[in-house]
Amino acid sequence: MADQDRAAPSPSDTLAIVAGGGSLPFAVADAVLARGRRVAVLALRGFADPARVGGYVHEWGRVAQLGRFRRFARDYGCRDIVFIGTVMRPSLSQVRLDFGALMALPHIIASLRGGDDHLLTTVGRVFEHYGFRVLGAHQVAPEILVPAGALGRHRPAAQDDADIARALTLLHAMGPSDVGQAAVVAGGHVIAVEAAEGTDQMLARVADLRRSGRVPAGRGVLVKAPKPGQDQRFDLPAIGPETVDGVVRAGLAGVAVVAGQTIIAEPQLVVQKADTANVFVAGLQMPPTA
Repeated sequence: MADQDRAAPSPSDTLAIVAGGGSLPFAVADAVLARGRRVAVLALRGFADPARVGGYVHEWGRVAQLGRFRRFARDYGCRDIVFIGTVMRPSLSQVRLDFGALMALPHIIASLRGGDDHLLTTVGRVFEHYGFRVLGAHQVAPEILVPAGALGRHRPAAQDDADIARALTLLHAMGPSDVGQAAVVAGGHVIAVEAAEGTDQMLARVADLRRSGRVPAGRGVLVKAPKPGQDQRFDLPAIGPETVDGVVRAGLAGVAVVAGQTIIAEPQLVVQKADTANVFVAGLQMPPTA
């Protein structure tokens, strides 16, 4: 089994995409299809966008319906799985377990008692126990990762570089606590740190602070970075057109992310929006020790 797990995915195998909210599941699906590999989408009710799911081979399911997923994978001939998209953490009382999930109940309960990375890693182990291979979106579609350098016409200024460095130091320090992957720094001041609300809501909070005059003068930056030691098959930092919209509403100078470790949805639209709004989108080339 170990040798098979290390083998490269076969393009002839259908890839199962467990799709949460947002545009990322479809960006991954399109990239995989363009590579000539079949895709089957298990869309999570309450999260995946019904208007977009219909364009793909798909079925609907709910969080923690492990038995349903196993039938889905069998019917479509899937061994490899990618989990992608926004899913808000449910409380145990909200989880509707099917028979397959009941068999894994001790693992599910344990997974809900830690941070997001702990939760996702535990979920991955459950699926691996049943013989599936859990892959990261970047492993099946590396072209969706942010490259190094500026993506559009604009680049960070010297003050922006200083704010980016401060944000990266903060995110690295927060990593062991398994909190968030994003922070906003303006003029050397930490304005906001991402928590359970997600990046978009954090930026909305910064916009409110800006309007009320509680944000210090200065351009400010949004920085996203993976947590140190994070299982990169799950929940890599991600940006998309909505991120640029949030940066603009918050009055920030731009967004900086770690190149090669951040997913980007609809990159052409991201660049178009950023150039129109005169903000930067930059991929940071991190040193090995960062």
